[in-house]
Amino acid sequence: MTVDWSWIGDHTHDLTSLALSHLQAALLAVLFGLLISLPLAVVAHRVRALRGVLLGLSNVLFTIPSIAIFVLLLPVSGLTRTTTVIGLTVYSLVVLLRNTVEGLDSVPVKTKEAAKAMGTRPLRTLLTVELPLALPVIMAGVRIATVMSISLVSVATYIGDGGLGQLFTDGFQRNFPTPVIVGVVLTLLLALVADALLVAIQYVLTPWTRRRA
Repeated sequence: MTVDWSWIGDHTHDLTSLALSHLQAALLAVLFGLLISLPLAVVAHRVRALRGVLLGLSNVLFTIPSIAIFVLLLPVSGLTRTTTVIGLTVYSLVVLLRNTVEGLDSVPVKTKEAAKAMGTRPLRTLLTVELPLALPVIMAGVRIATVMSISLVSVATYIGDGGLGQLFTDGFQRNFPTPVIVGVVLTLLLALVADALLVAIQYVLTPWTRRRA
């Protein structure tokens, strides 16, 4: 299987546009998934009766085939980027919600009791004590969800979106392997770069873990 390097040179602009579109869809899905999972995780952490329900519901949503989710969303949002983002957000929820709950569970009880004894209100304790201490576990979930979303964006090709997934369709239809190879390589690079950036962000946001190490 050979690569047509001249084809890559002739399509640099198109490849850049597809890669940026691919990354945008994945990052939007993770962002929305995080915004949804954070309040749900707080509820699941503090109201034990709802914990199993919320985690179980997210697991059920995760079992739905990705193509099926996109098809089910078509009557609502049509052949648009919105359909792609909603579908990917659903998949990111199971990872983000579970990791956020586990992160909050990992905060030592004595630390929360100390904050309460100092007169810190529950909301402030959550924002200044619990979430910062839970951040390493939450960020692990964000990293997994980001890489997963980047890999799943290509599935949206079936509804006319899909970013780099369009290269797979083009290559298969023309029996031309170069677009397929380029699509795979660029998808892997996006995942690696995104993961490295998230590691750097976590490093900056959690200086106490460096001191402890």
